[in-house]
Amino acid sequence: MTLDLAEIQGTVLRNRPMPYFGAYLLFRIDDGEAARQGLARLLPQVTSARDWEAPADQAWINVVFTAEGLRRIGVPADIVAGFPLPFVQGMAARRVFLGDVGDSDPVNWDWPHGGNGFHLGLFLMGQSEEARDAKLAIGHEAMRGLPGIRLLSHLDVGIPPTMREHFGYVDGLSRPFIEGEGGEPQPGQDVTKAGEFVLGYENELGRIASAPGPEILWRNGTFISIRKIRQNVAAFRRFLRDNGDAPGGEEMVAAKMMGRWRSGCPLALSPDHDDPDIVADPLRRNAFRYREDDPDGRKTPVGSHIRRINPRDALDGTISDARTHRLLRRGSAYGPVLPEGSLEEDGEDRGIVLALINADPARQFEFVQSQWINDGDFVGEGSRSDPIIGRRDLTDDYSYPARPVRRRLKGLADFTVVRGGEHVFLPSLSALRWMTELPGGIGKPDAT
Repeated sequence: MTLDLAEIQGTVLRNRPMPYFGAYLLFRIDDGEAARQGLARLLPQVTSARDWEAPADQAWINVVFTAEGLRRIGVPADIVAGFPLPFVQGMAARRVFLGDVGDSDPVNWDWPHGGNGFHLGLFLMGQSEEARDAKLAIGHEAMRGLPGIRLLSHLDVGIPPTMREHFGYVDGLSRPFIEGEGGEPQPGQDVTKAGEFVLGYENELGRIASAPGPEILWRNGTFISIRKIRQNVAAFRRFLRDNGDAPGGEEMVAAKMMGRWRSGCPLALSPDHDDPDIVADPLRRNAFRYREDDPDGRKTPVGSHIRRINPRDALDGTISDARTHRLLRRGSAYGPVLPEGSLEEDGEDRGIVLALINADPARQFEFVQSQWINDGDFVGEGSRSDPIIGRRDLTDDYSYPARPVRRRLKGLADFTVVRGGEHVFLPSLSALRWMTELPGGIGKPDAT
């Protein structure tokens, strides 16, 4: 089985350059014909997985739609209604199930979503600020003179100068190997059926992942669950300071919460001290399992962040099959870095935008968010949530094995707060071309 790389938009399968400079542009569609014209102008610029490695301008662009965006560009409403329920309803409508409560409630979001006007999104990336800005100019030019399309939001993202996300962790070290993408998996890299991430291929349930409507619309497409998450960096630093009196100090506490040292070195391979040499070796940094080597979480706590979002083989033999709940994660930071050593916020907005690629948003993203991040039952942790990104309204403590007694951390704060989110559809290049030829859509800008 080989994936059709020329049809799949590149962000699904290909890694980003390091460093990288990106942007999210979110648009409202008030005129279906204008949207189709803009999309036709953009099509030559959309990057496929085949062309990702060596673009002539060292920059990339990909296109997504909300459910309402598909309707407004002309996809028949009855077809859109048959798409996965989370996508059709929109992420804001799923807030209770996802644990987006309190400060994370959608009433507090500052990013557009499908329920308040976001219909079309462009994801851009360059190997330099100049390359990104040149691609941005192309995106703006494609929409110029089309009054039925309005820019709602522009957010610059990338990797901070520290080469780490705002909490200080090296990011993006692990991802599944997708069957048919080419190359060979690295040690410790799970081989996952392509249908878990791309429609039109067999998934881990032995079925062909699909969607309603003509095959040209959904084949080689996928869904992305986007989350804009504000990081309370000062609160995280204060928590480490206040609980850093144990052996290993603050860095040990940070490692036990994440499951990796902040260098990216996994506790599974170096539980007592950081070892950046392991991170530098792509053949070593993910070469670990849990079931035989660490079933009780003495090295990597069972409730730690990386063990929750990717249990690897720890759930083998249980009713939960981790293979059917995998996500392909793309994380990009936004906002300035809080100065080193500062324990108070400076009023700047900073955080991370997660783009979680999955062919079945309910079975993959929503399951992981609700059952593994915000609930600890699956690993015997009761209602304890993820110590880094979990909700705090049910419990606010975290514990892990230590000597001479188990360590319990109390008073975890809301280190992260959701500030936006949406389920979007990322079509194939043929689907995008097909959309430019659709009749109908919402009509003229004064339509209701």
